[in-house]
Amino acid sequence: MSRSQEFFHGCRDILPLVLGAIPFGIIFGTLAIGAGLSGWQAMGMSALVFAGSAQFIAITLLTGGVGALVVLLTTFVVNLRHALYSAALQPFVRHLPGGWRGPLAFWLTDEAFAVVQHRYAREDDSPNKHWFFLGAALTMYLNWQLSTLAGIAFGQAVPDIASWGLDFAMIATFIGIAVPMMRTRPQVASAAVAGVVALLTWALPYKLGLIAAALAGIVVGVWLERQAEAVARAAGEL
Repeated sequence: MSRSQEFFHGCRDILPLVLGAIPFGIIFGTLAIGAGLSGWQAMGMSALVFAGSAQFIAITLLTGGVGALVVLLTTFVVNLRHALYSAALQPFVRHLPGGWRGPLAFWLTDEAFAVVQHRYAREDDSPNKHWFFLGAALTMYLNWQLSTLAGIAFGQAVPDIASWGLDFAMIATFIGIAVPMMRTRPQVASAAVAGVVALLTWALPYKLGLIAAALAGIVVGVWLERQAEAVARAAGEL
């Protein structure tokens, strides 16, 4: 496909996930204003950080009076999952110049990864798949900025919009992203363990439960993958 076709297909394929992110962005803008940030500060965070979960955690920690170092460390750990996304996509983008890889890395999100990895998994000889990546990523980026702006406006005009339950749309979106990708026993076990640990550590301060859940899921997933590889090697030697 041509560059423009790949680009617009990327914009199209991420639209269902964009719809789920809109309420999430609106709630962030609302909470940011409620936490004492100015409209410019809230927009700056969405433009420069562009990581919904990290932004929510940062707002929660800031309103709790936590120092900047704790905020930075917590959001850093939460966003470490992007290193796994990057590692998965690296074989497909390593041939691109730095002028491409840098922006694509910045715009990489959970939603973009979900649709982009499906595109790269298709066996065709299109040399322009990075344009699909660009279209999907830019669409989500623009959506996040507009949703934050809407939240800033609504947060000043509509009281307590965060209590409307709009955040369920994002939860449903993440379920829709994660479930189709669980194709092996280690992946299912990893998700199950992470879910159980998240529930057990829900009351921990500074959102440490999320970190514990992520680490537990990773450890279990890696261990089971290695066990499966060892069994496969042993069977091959028989």
